Amino acid sequence: MSRFRRAMAAGSSYFFTVIAYRRQPILCDEAIRNALRASIENVRVARPFVIDAWVLLPDHLHCVCTLPDGDADFSTRWMMIKQAVSLACIEDYRRADWVTASKLKHRESTIWQRRFWEH
Repeated sequence: MSRFRRAMAAGSSYFFTVIAYRRQPILCDEAIRNALRASIENVRVARPFVIDAWVLLPDHLHCVCTLPDGDADFSTRWMMIKQAVSLACIEDYRRADWVTASKLKHRESTIWQRRFWEH
């Protein structure tokens, strides 16, 4: 398993880039936008964070978030958000022809790339 060096400063602000799988231009679709909005609201209840800035583009998004003091776990938040969107949109956006052995092993959808980038 890869071990990326990540900045893990509790209570800090982070810049994220999250990309659609194979750069599909689907993120501005109404179903994805609604699922993304709902999943963010739900995750913020369980694991609070502040969205300082957000840009949603057809094939990726950029986001600046600030985590609460004493908390540096942005990875779990992104996992929860991406998972909720994938489950909400599985009927319309699952591409069976894109499901690889690796995607099956990691239980991934065909909506998101596996990782995200943070700064």
